[in-house]
Amino acid sequence: MARTALSRGPLNTRLKSFNQLTISSSISRTDTMDFRDYEQDKQIIQEFLKEYFVIDDNGEKVFKYALSMEKLANRDEALLTVDLADLSRFNEGLYEAVLGNTKRYEQLFHQTLDDLLPKYVTKEVIAKDIMDVFIEQRRFIAQRNQGPNQQATQQAENTYPPELFRRAEVSFKPANFISTPIRMVKAEHIGKLVTVRGIVIRVSDVKPRITVACYTCDQCGYETFQTVTTPEFTPLFECGSMTCKASKNFGRLTLQTRGSTFTKLQEVKLQEHSDQVPTGHIPRSITILAFGEQTRRCVPGDHVSISGVFLTLERSAYRLRTGGLSADTYIQAHYITKMNKTEDDELNVEPMSSEEATQFIQGGEDFLNRLSRSIAPEIFGHDSLKKALLLLLVGGVDKSPNGMRIRGNINICLMGDPGVAKSQLLAFIDRLASRCQYTTGRGSSGVGLTAAVMKDPITGEMTLEGGALVLADEGICCIDEFDKMLDADRTAIHEVMEQQTVSIAKAGIMTTLNARVSILAAANPAYGRYNMNRSVTDNLQLPPALLSRFDLLWLIKDRPEQQRDLDLAQHVTSIHKNPNAPQTVENEAIDMKVMRRYIELCKTKNPIVPKELDDMLINIYLEIRDRKRTASSPDDALFTSPRSLLAIIRLSTAFARLRLADKVEEDDVKAALQLFKSSRESIEGAADGGHSVGQAVLDLVKEIVDGTHRLSDFIKIARSRGFDVNDVNTALERLQKMDAVELDQEADEITLIG
Repeated sequence: MARTALSRGPLNTRLKSFNQLTISSSISRTDTMDFRDYEQDKQIIQEFLKEYFVIDDNGEKVFKYALSMEKLANRDEALLTVDLADLSRFNEGLYEAVLGNTKRYEQLFHQTLDDLLPKYVTKEVIAKDIMDVFIEQRRFIAQRNQGPNQQATQQAENTYPPELFRRAEVSFKPANFISTPIRMVKAEHIGKLVTVRGIVIRVSDVKPRITVACYTCDQCGYETFQTVTTPEFTPLFECGSMTCKASKNFGRLTLQTRGSTFTKLQEVKLQEHSDQVPTGHIPRSITILAFGEQTRRCVPGDHVSISGVFLTLERSAYRLRTGGLSADTYIQAHYITKMNKTEDDELNVEPMSSEEATQFIQGGEDFLNRLSRSIAPEIFGHDSLKKALLLLLVGGVDKSPNGMRIRGNINICLMGDPGVAKSQLLAFIDRLASRCQYTTGRGSSGVGLTAAVMKDPITGEMTLEGGALVLADEGICCIDEFDKMLDADRTAIHEVMEQQTVSIAKAGIMTTLNARVSILAAANPAYGRYNMNRSVTDNLQLPPALLSRFDLLWLIKDRPEQQRDLDLAQHVTSIHKNPNAPQTVENEAIDMKVMRRYIELCKTKNPIVPKELDDMLINIYLEIRDRKRTASSPDDALFTSPRSLLAIIRLSTAFARLRLADKVEEDDVKAALQLFKSSRESIEGAADGGHSVGQAVLDLVKEIVDGTHRLSDFIKIARSRGFDVNDVNTALERLQKMDAVELDQEADEITLIG
């Protein structure tokens, strides 16, 4: 109807009718909108800061923010963190207003603190900073020039911006950690409080950013202050004093850094997690600007949750023309915390207390076995391998004798046939470890693993951006499909695995980055499945220089065995029927959060190797080297070097850490040696081919055959134990030539001799 009415009559009449309709519609929308009274909100904020209390353990009231304001007034602290959960309980309307207009209410909190903090001063500031001296000097000059007139002095002080006196910072802590995906942060969130999660890929240096610029006129000496609220600003050029205006000879303003105030600024680049990336897209990143006390809260590689205000940064002049965009976006950080990668809760990396650890250890008789079986409980078997992965999480103890650095991190390489759950084990370790990076061999280059030279978009300087190994510093780096890496890329991790550093000499940058990381690699044999007729080197096709850097090399062979296959099939079907994690053989699996806290407690221990164990370790090494010397072929003793002794020492200290002991005991060394031998036997037994199979068949003959036994029944039993029929027949013929057994093919009999 309105459209029909406007379509008739002269143009002036139609425009008048259109304006009336526009005004009436805007009035109707205004009636439905909820306008906030900011002066009333300031009163509510003041009541909240003064009167909000919590009940402590003794049942007494504790005025939470009043105590914080007292510390701020006495300059014991510089940051007031407002928990929005407290604000929600105090006033739900104000809580919703803060979420929807965070930038405005940040200013209201600052203004309220400016009024309240002088009332909470309980002691005189002894150590004065530069700004205290500057303000006292200006007050003295104002009183001297204007005499005893207090009103004139008060008016002179009012020319100072409040940011010049402000030393307290305000930040908002979210009521929950429910995050918004980075790619879903859009224009509707501008000015609002948003929470994003991701991995920190780059952190800049902390630099000073000006907040109040002080200028001095070279003609009249008048001081002018300019409040700066954006990273870019236009300096003042003309003096605004009455003297210069009267003479019409404006002096030149000079920036005075002594009278200006600065705040710390750090730029953080946050990239979204891989599970938030849609199919066919690349991960997006967002810029985080941290100010003041929010700086130095994270390092590259951390999985963090950042809550802040989503704002725009307008480009100006030349950058606007060359950039092509009218504005950039960023998040002003208010609360930064480390997060778990898979759960929407704050990552509790605090280690267990001694009392909790004592109860945790006494929870079961065989505590270490229960702890190791809780690693990937959905995966059947692999008990010794899971124990080795537990030692990888705990790690050994770093040593620095006479300036030489000996790593304590444990490196493990998993090899085996397809379908033996190597990748699943790596994925579980990636979820369990508090700091871990997961990558694949074919999808990683040498630069992606170590560090890349990038150009800083702000300063234009060449900077280093850490790769997977640098981001996983003091953590674990899981590399799947390790055998698919190119040789040039694989050599990039040689230095990392032994020296724990990454040396860079690119684009005029020569430096050494820390990469104190444990490597967990998974590789497939070169021919798809492990070929028993080939040597270890031919099967793996990895250089000995790289394999010797692994403390444990574990080969997982897929052998058909009737009883084991039955148990595995029942286990897999139970997992598909029950969505929860299955129970282990004796006990229920330990929760990942509890395991993570216990592992952090174990890392605080630094057990030593006592002198009484020196002879034991020396004899172990001599025995291993003697096996190498007497071996029939070099491949029988797999890559045995002095690094093998260091590996046993690292495993021993890791076992002592798991017991929360301060000294390595003989049982720890024996357990480490048993684990070391198990890993080597898994490869040497497969590489030995006919000899190991013949010994196993002979052991089976001694177990089953008592005098004379039916040959077909023996072969059937051997097949149920996982032996291949051709291997059994070949082994029996070899044993017959050695006069260990006697075969009668016509009578279908086998006889054990001796």
